[in-house]
Amino acid sequence: MRPSPLIFLSAGEASGDAYGAALITALRRRLPQAAFTGLGGKQMEQAGQQRVVHAEIVAVMGLTEILHHIPSIYASYRRLVSSIRSQRPDVAVLIDFPDVNFRLAKHLRRAGVPVVWFVSPQLWAWKRGRLRWVQQRVDKMLVIFPFEETFYRNRGVDAEFVGHPLAETLAASQPATQPATQAHASGLPAVSLHGTRITYAAQHHLDPAKTWIALLPGSRWKEIHANLPTLHELAMSDLISGAAAHTTFNGNTTLQPPNPAAYAHYEFLLPVASTIESSALQQYIHQLNAEHLKYFGPEASTLRLTLVPDAAEALFHARASVVASGTATVLAALVGNPFVVVYRVSALTFAVAKRLVQYPEELHARRDLDGNLPVSMVNLIAQRRLVPELLQERFTAVNVATALGPLLNEGPERERQIQGLKEVRQRLIRDDDAASPRPRPPIERVADAVMRLLSATPDLLNPTE
Repeated sequence: MRPSPLIFLSAGEASGDAYGAALITALRRRLPQAAFTGLGGKQMEQAGQQRVVHAEIVAVMGLTEILHHIPSIYASYRRLVSSIRSQRPDVAVLIDFPDVNFRLAKHLRRAGVPVVWFVSPQLWAWKRGRLRWVQQRVDKMLVIFPFEETFYRNRGVDAEFVGHPLAETLAASQPATQPATQAHASGLPAVSLHGTRITYAAQHHLDPAKTWIALLPGSRWKEIHANLPTLHELAMSDLISGAAAHTTFNGNTTLQPPNPAAYAHYEFLLPVASTIESSALQQYIHQLNAEHLKYFGPEASTLRLTLVPDAAEALFHARASVVASGTATVLAALVGNPFVVVYRVSALTFAVAKRLVQYPEELHARRDLDGNLPVSMVNLIAQRRLVPELLQERFTAVNVATALGPLLNEGPERERQIQGLKEVRQRLIRDDDAASPRPRPPIERVADAVMRLLSATPDLLNPTE
């Protein structure tokens, strides 16, 4: 092993950015002289990565969306390939993001760089032909869902279930006196979810007497543009109905309340992903308010979606939530917050995915009456439709409100989902870790794999080795 190894990391989404930052922190404790390069987000940069390409540039989704961004994505991709050739890292860690990382893996393999892949792409769902790329280009596949280990091992891939990192970072069992900023051994920040409702309300100017609903439209701008307008309409409907209930007629004119928001039943929390600029998101909300003026009248200008910095805290304090399909659904499950899954992409992307997605027998997944397989990872882990899914044209404000209603009130539907989410949480922890008083964090297991590959690499600075 070189005394100052160069470690290449590539992550293109908010969740991967957080995992990559935690891994850099864990490796720096073991290898203080190590250098880190590649593709990453702001958190990875803060942890010490010298970013060749910023994740914010390439974080797009869907077939038609990727086609639209091909020029900028290709230019960024070429810079990454050039850096691999010129610097030749000692080891590479690819975190999810398959559209870019599979191609990087090819160039890493050609350069003789050992590859760890952390957070498996969903090859068990579609694009099964890419499995050969894993077999050819990946030295170690580290998965965060238990069924993935069996899937890969049955197909000749060296795979290991390390547990889900979020299961370790959500420190729901910590004493309330532990600071929320204290870090776990993994490097991921420990999230203490014991702050009081009154304190949280004061921090974010919320009304503790109202019911709070968390809205998680996604961590990429394409997701936000696809999902937030409908969620904005959901919030707008509450605002208008509350104002209408307190509107009177004195025989001559209609008297509306001066502050319609004061009569709304709910307040909506909107966590801001690390890949999104808060100011840009707030500006987009202002645009939505302005667009809805012509439909809802002047009340629309008073709608406020409260931007908050941490999704886990928002989910902990919210009564229920609406979550775009993706990593955030797992976060909601781990927090134990009842939720509805929503999902919208372009019609072409959805039509192609619906035709191509085929789950392996290990998942026991069934199609719904519309012919759709479950898309939420929580439903796949539970092996049943535990949380409602509203996909494409079924994702409307009215349908969201209908599905959300039973989760806001005490009753069998809310209790059934809460109990099911507990089962999901247990499945996201390795059996040996669940039984251990001092479980080994998933990020540390990833660092272990990196260290093993580095130890097997000759010290190029020492020709006698």
